[in-house]
Amino acid sequence: MQEKEEQLLKKRMIELAGLCYQRDIQTSTGFLSLNEQALFHSIEKTLPPVRTCLTGGFEGAERKLLCFLASYDDEEFGLPIAVLEVIPANLRYSEALTHRDYLGALMNLGIERSCIGDILMKENGCCVFCQEKMADYLCQELTMVRHTSVICRRADATEPITPKMERVSGSVASPRLDSVIAMVFSSSRTKILPLIEGEKVFIDGKQVTSPAVQLKEGEIVSVRGMGKFRFAGSGGLSKRGRLYVYADKYV
Repeated sequence: MQEKEEQLLKKRMIELAGLCYQRDIQTSTGFLSLNEQALFHSIEKTLPPVRTCLTGGFEGAERKLLCFLASYDDEEFGLPIAVLEVIPANLRYSEALTHRDYLGALMNLGIERSCIGDILMKENGCCVFCQEKMADYLCQELTMVRHTSVICRRADATEPITPKMERVSGSVASPRLDSVIAMVFSSSRTKILPLIEGEKVFIDGKQVTSPAVQLKEGEIVSVRGMGKFRFAGSGGLSKRGRLYVYADKYV
């Protein structure tokens, strides 16, 4: 983020928190990137004393709304997020569409990136998390992705939405952040170190700049430009005394 954008976002967060505190009403930002979420955490203690909720609509979401909750709000219900399902109008004539294709089609509708959260790919189509106020517009206007006619509709609320994950495992000297990232993405610690020091690594949405952080089971690690995974813990030692670790990588 540019410094000017950062200051504007800080000001907006302070205004929304103040409005919630003064009027006891729910307020929220658009969907925040990981860097924007880190900005919130950096000023969180200076904001008015209201409850907050960072949510992307499902466990493990990367892009999240920041909600300032009224005294009567429930953190699990009544949040301004809608889930849309986008599928080919005719599967027989559909292209092999990618995450980039869907995001590009959404942006071509002239909406801001902050209106859209994560896009989860599925076998024939995708699920789009968006601001509730944009849902009807998107259902009406999103009719084409690349050269494929699509149907955009609200997803079945009773159907669980879970991202695809792939279990990976390997051995490391210790569950240090740099070691586990290198194992998950088949890289080396020397290549991972600049990413951590360059503020491109996040644990549960919070920026981390130390490679020596010890990961805990269940933590979600996001690496800009590489992907993200959930650390699934460790168990057992190899003959050389190295620790076996496991992770579920988002695919």
